[in-house]
Amino acid sequence: MLFLRTAAFSARGLASLRRGAAGLTASRATATYVQGQSPTPRIREYFYYIDHQGQLFLDDTKVKNFVTCFKDKEFLVFFFTRLRMNHSGRYEDDFPFLSLCGRERNFLRCDDRPVVFTHLLQSPTGPQGEQELLSYCGGAEKLSIPFRPEALYMHPVSGRVYHPCSEVSGGVGLVRSALAIELSPFFVYTQERDQSGQPTYFVWAGQKHALTNELAGYFPVAEQGNGHQGEVG
Repeated sequence: MLFLRTAAFSARGLASLRRGAAGLTASRATATYVQGQSPTPRIREYFYYIDHQGQLFLDDTKVKNFVTCFKDKEFLVFFFTRLRMNHSGRYEDDFPFLSLCGRERNFLRCDDRPVVFTHLLQSPTGPQGEQELLSYCGGAEKLSIPFRPEALYMHPVSGRVYHPCSEVSGGVGLVRSALAIELSPFFVYTQERDQSGQPTYFVWAGQKHALTNELAGYFPVAEQGNGHQGEVG
């Protein structure tokens, strides 16, 4: 993992982003850490952040944008295929997800969800011929799941769009804003749902799918009242 992370940046850029390993302490909420810290012999810990566009950063990166995010596909695939809920007993509240690599612990916090779907792909390898895939977090086809139009869920407060993902990664992934905007013309609203503002159907590939809203249970009522008002995707 260290080799992959190093290869993802130039030596100069990596040194700048990981200056925490040289002793700079970073703090997020109540969490205090040092990048690369070793709480026990031969164990190293690193801390990451993923934004609502699916860009991954070292958590203590001062300026987070496309220039400073991780872009190496091999590294991203390695990181996200090992992602799981953080039940390690360390930083669980502030970094609720964890990607393990041998003796290296990679803690992750997120703006919204750790899985962010960024692209809709066509795969010719599906059991019934071509299959549409939702790709996430910069991994292209290597980080993708089958697209289920009926399972799309639009949050009634924020307007953000979500799609199921692996339960290991939290069960629900965010559709990034650019992709959500592309999909938005295919949502159908009926009079019965006008009050909630949520769509009832999604028309895709000539088929009208009744939305299941199966992801509603992942958003408690209290949380729905604190959504990112006015934001989409």
